[in-house]
Amino acid sequence: MSKQPMLQFVSVARYMPEKRAPNLRNQDFQEIYAEYAEEKAAEQAARCSQCGVPYCQSHCPLHNNIPDWLQLTAQGRLQEAYELSQETNTFPEICGRICPQDRLCEGNCVIEKSGHGTVTIGSVEKYITDTAWEKGWVKPISPARERPESVGIIGAGPGGLAAADVLRRAGVQVTIYDRYDRAGGLMTYGIPGFKLEKPIVMRRNEQLEQGGVSFRLNCEVGQDIGFEDIRAAHDAVLIATGVYRSRNLEAPGVGVSGIVKALDFLTASNRKSFGDDVPEFDSGTLDAEGKKVVVIGGGDTAMDCVRTAVRQGATSVKCLYRRDRANMPGSQRETQNAEEEGVEFVWLTAPRGFTGDPVSGVMVQRMRLGAPDATGRQVPELIEGADYVEEADLVIQALGFEPEDLPRLWDQPGLEVTRWGTVKADFRTHATSIDGVYAVGDIVRGASLVVWAIRDGREAADAMLERFAARADSGAAAASVAAE
Repeated sequence: MSKQPMLQFVSVARYMPEKRAPNLRNQDFQEIYAEYAEEKAAEQAARCSQCGVPYCQSHCPLHNNIPDWLQLTAQGRLQEAYELSQETNTFPEICGRICPQDRLCEGNCVIEKSGHGTVTIGSVEKYITDTAWEKGWVKPISPARERPESVGIIGAGPGGLAAADVLRRAGVQVTIYDRYDRAGGLMTYGIPGFKLEKPIVMRRNEQLEQGGVSFRLNCEVGQDIGFEDIRAAHDAVLIATGVYRSRNLEAPGVGVSGIVKALDFLTASNRKSFGDDVPEFDSGTLDAEGKKVVVIGGGDTAMDCVRTAVRQGATSVKCLYRRDRANMPGSQRETQNAEEEGVEFVWLTAPRGFTGDPVSGVMVQRMRLGAPDATGRQVPELIEGADYVEEADLVIQALGFEPEDLPRLWDQPGLEVTRWGTVKADFRTHATSIDGVYAVGDIVRGASLVVWAIRDGREAADAMLERFAARADSGAAAASVAAE
């Protein structure tokens, strides 16, 4: 490498960390990418053009200071690079693994647009944070002073955990309520280990717990504890429940055995990786071993399902999607990984119904793309007379998620929701229609990305701190007047 520490994109080619061979990685649930060596991380970081308008940063929901921590990495100043990345991102090692960089930072890299191949931002981000954990640079949460204010957070997913991190560092007392037995939300039970190994998530959970965050797990709000009870116990409440209600097909045969929901399938698989007793998996209901598997959907959840089914030992795995490859919502990188591992994508197809009980086949309609709709996407149109039956022993519906009816479940008619059922919240403060109650992540946005939930959680925490500060100033002023 020349003395110039940056701008190496002309002479240095893009290089991703090596992937394990498909025939090896599809046998286990370990992450598929190797770690950069230090010199390779520095070399790839040095390809950054340090452009005047960093589109990578502006297209990152967290607006991470990517050019600066790339430069620090290129200069071998890894601890400073980590500290800079941690300033804007609560979980950089998680985002480095699961963010769809091809749609966000890397997809908008200036040198990518000029034909030189993007800087491998996600892999460098993962490397510097993994190194920080290894070297002991990740410090325990230790507030300078404890504050009297208390916040109750409903949901231990990325939005809730990010908010808890910001609040605890400021000394606020934080309690997280979650329906599951482990914190992490979909990072723990929804995303497979080959994308995000579970010790990575558990390590952050432990950091928060050791830093003073209290977790009340196996706690279903509305059943085990009332929403009003949580409000009464805290100065502010954050709703970060995510969206867990699966969208279902409405088609003949949809209720027969052998047709399962994506989240049930993924959760069972992840629980087995923890060594849990999972009767639905052990009975074969949620196990793809020895089965012809058909997954319906084209998003990231569908990609997780097809790749999980391969690893469980399915005899064949096919993914039906009603549009073509260019129009699918899932990550192109994940699609390529799935194809390498033996998944077959059947584009421009949609299910019309199911045969058998238990299921033995999917009645498939062939589609073509017609005129664009109001969003600009071409609308799938049915091709008459082109139906056929796709054999299947296990059908997994990965059609997205919808919000639960929180006003009804929690007896909170004053909690305003949108026509889609998501909670209405201010776009900056994330305050809801109920005083002192905030909402972040998928329960506001609809099913979205982990990185957006992290951003929302951090912003809501900042808004709560502003609220507490204003209240303290008001109280001090009132006390001063009374003293006079």
